[in-house]
Amino acid sequence: MVANLAKTTSVTIRLAKNEDAEPIKQLVFSVMQEYGLAPDPGGLDADLDDLEANYFASGGLFKVVESEKGEIVGSAGLLIRPSGVAELRKMYLKPEFRGQGIGRTLVESLLAHAREIGIRIVELETNSVLQNAIRLYVGYGFRPISRPPASRRCDQVYRLILE
Repeated sequence: MVANLAKTTSVTIRLAKNEDAEPIKQLVFSVMQEYGLAPDPGGLDADLDDLEANYFASGGLFKVVESEKGEIVGSAGLLIRPSGVAELRKMYLKPEFRGQGIGRTLVESLLAHAREIGIRIVELETNSVLQNAIRLYVGYGFRPISRPPASRRCDQVYRLILE
């Protein structure tokens, strides 16, 4: 999928492959550090080591956003838990690609996939410093819930019930 978005940015959104793991980690960890959040490559972020096993094998997806130069500048995953609840994970964009509708396109494609495979509940964990992301999620109908986050770097949990 090639997306021509606002401004003059042209990006490609595609399914990730295990070969993309290192550039995805570089992207995710750099954005986390930008917001003062600590990457955890051996723990919370180990899901990035094997995208195919951790996302695709359960019926989920992991997508990357590539710039015109072929650089991975964005990511987002939909992890399907054994309970049948999906989790929106690792949604990050490089600063210069934010505010152009790319995040919206990623969320829409992941939610469409969840609906296609019969998922009714999508959750996500986030940190209150990620205000723009939270506004995006709330705009899609995600609502805060009271369960504590599993991730120690997160302080909020949101849920969306799909119709």
